[in-house]
Amino acid sequence: MTQPRFAAALSEHPVASHAVGEAAGEIIERFGGDDPDLVVCFASPHFVGAMEDLVFALGNLLEPQAMLGASAVAIAGGAREVEDGPALSVFAASLPGARLTPARFGVEQTADGAAITGWPDLDHVPSTLVLLADPFTFPVDGFLRRLDDDAVGNDDARLRVIGGAASAARGPGGNRLALGPQVGSAGAVGVFVDGVDVGVVVSQGCRPVGQPYVVTRSEGNRIVELAGRSAIERVQDCASGVSEEDRSLMRAGLHLGIVVDEHQTDFLRGDFLVRNVLGGDPETGAIVVGDEVHVGQTVQFHVRDAAAADEDLRELLTGTDADAALLFTCNGRGRRFFGVPDHDAGTLDQLLGPLPVAGAFCAGEYGPIGGRNFVHGFTASVALFRGDPDPTA
Repeated sequence: MTQPRFAAALSEHPVASHAVGEAAGEIIERFGGDDPDLVVCFASPHFVGAMEDLVFALGNLLEPQAMLGASAVAIAGGAREVEDGPALSVFAASLPGARLTPARFGVEQTADGAAITGWPDLDHVPSTLVLLADPFTFPVDGFLRRLDDDAVGNDDARLRVIGGAASAARGPGGNRLALGPQVGSAGAVGVFVDGVDVGVVVSQGCRPVGQPYVVTRSEGNRIVELAGRSAIERVQDCASGVSEEDRSLMRAGLHLGIVVDEHQTDFLRGDFLVRNVLGGDPETGAIVVGDEVHVGQTVQFHVRDAAAADEDLRELLTGTDADAALLFTCNGRGRRFFGVPDHDAGTLDQLLGPLPVAGAFCAGEYGPIGGRNFVHGFTASVALFRGDPDPTA
């Protein structure tokens, strides 16, 4: 069997037609004239008005079986991240024997409430869905919960979702999502991928501090007690037992890691779903968290800074390999957070590369933790494509 091949190209030309020509020309040259099976493109806000022409031209030049695209506030390509200027990043893959099923999702109001439309006719559950969504018009949280709930008790039906939310706009109607030659401003687009070895890395950029606690009383997203004492007292206990640096980080922004797989005895980086601590109530001793937390769950406080985020990404990438990657990083990361340009793309290139990479700065990143799919913040979610065919396909 012919092995998979990958290419990626980044253009910073300010004119859309020239940017398409540069990116497509580089990919055509690397593919030797063959057509890729999958193309994923990301365009900066400078190209939102020209997105239809851009995508149409890219499809005509590359003629892929499936093509996805999204607009984003900043763009990644290769080892670079373009945060301030025009940029078009294009990823292309030739995937012999793979099954690619494109889909466009929407929301329809029914007598029973909102329903997701656009689910394709599949004869089995694929291994991976690459998903791009508009954060203002598509309920990704609910969509992912439904996927996971449908797979309970049947690991063969478990679908991994990797991707991110378009981020070129601050309100509905301003983002662009492409599926094939069609461009829209709402809903979500994706491609189901089977027969390809795709690894996933989800770097939430935090590290745990203190010790784990079991939730002994909670109300929705309010944690009242941890291990029999008020949640605020547990925060104070944690702060008194850590270094001054960690106390400073706790004051700057405290986070809570929620263990996803309670069957484990030890909890390490990557075992927690990290959510913000939004505030506290001194009268009740409760803390408010950016997600529902249930009695019996194990949690641990976390802190985030540039050093922790760098360490987390490096640790998760160490020991992995890839021939190409799609990078979905948070629009709160980048130069403002790390203090240096090109951090996430450059780290991929340093530890795994050089390799073809395309990506976007997203308004929410999608990826699995502990076998379940979640929407994350301040996260780098990475799809790692490998040249060997998927042995489970």
